[in-house]
Amino acid sequence: MTSQKLNSFLESNLQELKDNGLYNEIDTIQGPNGAEITVNGKRLINMSSNNYLGFSNDERLKAKANEATDIYGVGAGAVRTINGTQTIHDELEDKIAAFKQTEAAVAFQSGFNCNMGAISAVMNKHDAILSDELNHASIIDGCRLSGAKVIRVKHQDMDDLRAKAKEAVESGLYEKIMYITDGVFSMDGDVAKLPEIVEIAEEFDLITYVDDAHGSGVMGKGAGTVKHFGLQDKIDFQMGTLSKAVGVVGGYVAGTQNLIDWLKVRARPFLFSTSLTPGAAAACMEAIDIMTNSTDEHDRLWDNGRYLKEGLKNLGFEIGNSETPITPCIIGEEKKAQAFSKRLTEEGVYAKSIVFPTVPRGTGRVRNMPTAAHTKEQLDKVLAIYEKVGKELNVIS
Repeated sequence: MTSQKLNSFLESNLQELKDNGLYNEIDTIQGPNGAEITVNGKRLINMSSNNYLGFSNDERLKAKANEATDIYGVGAGAVRTINGTQTIHDELEDKIAAFKQTEAAVAFQSGFNCNMGAISAVMNKHDAILSDELNHASIIDGCRLSGAKVIRVKHQDMDDLRAKAKEAVESGLYEKIMYITDGVFSMDGDVAKLPEIVEIAEEFDLITYVDDAHGSGVMGKGAGTVKHFGLQDKIDFQMGTLSKAVGVVGGYVAGTQNLIDWLKVRARPFLFSTSLTPGAAAACMEAIDIMTNSTDEHDRLWDNGRYLKEGLKNLGFEIGNSETPITPCIIGEEKKAQAFSKRLTEEGVYAKSIVFPTVPRGTGRVRNMPTAAHTKEQLDKVLAIYEKVGKELNVIS
């Protein structure tokens, strides 16, 4: 017999989420995640994927994954520190380091694991972490796990960062102080002010940590937000994912050799989770090779992003201050945002609503992620459907 207390807790809280428009229905995609997807037998233009460059179903990546699987097997068979490090894992890390222009890199099983492992491997209860208030959930959890004092910094507010850095340093309470920020903020699409951050970090001797999950493959001709600003030698931690623009799965931290050596003996997800599959590692390397040798996918992504932004703005939608292809349509009230998303799906566009706690209450939105794989014809259809649904629900006039 299951616990009655547990059942009561689950039923009441699930119902509360549904009543407040905060319950997220999970859809199953029938087939690959591309510019168009099939959900419940219906073909939809896909505007919700992080597959920025269209690599997740790229034939070149699939071929490399299959080839590596034939050579190395379907799994690594162990954690990296026992005998789960195969030649292909070392090759992947060398390739990441070269791409990010750092001394070394370490690959993790996911981006979430990166932040959980890397932050807590370096920071502890004697330290403080200055964290942008809109940082990703994995950063928040990594900070909590570290035991360090977490000091929230107003979003992209450099005056607040300088004031809190000064206060933390002058307090004398902390052995080390870190500032951590997303490179590209995934809900609004704005870009961290890295030149100003580096200036403040140098003034107060802050450790710098950039989570570039949504910047890798997108900013800096693909090499990321740090490369975009030419600050590779100024940022201590460059973290990124292998699951978004790279199109596969996993994450990484790039930095000095000493940092990577330390993470390989102290980052718990690295120590206690089985390695990336050989096929995934090979596909990731192929994606990096493509990005290194050509900007074709990168350029198409940005062209499509500009096209969609201009179209939605001209229709009268509130799209915020995105500086990247990420294009939110801010609706406001949570239930209305969910209703808007549902109507888009009914009309042929798959664009999921994003509500609290992912974004602040009252800022519910539909987030659009144009990719390099979309055609202008598809984007024109998206805009036509947005106009129809927007007028129907009184979001635009």
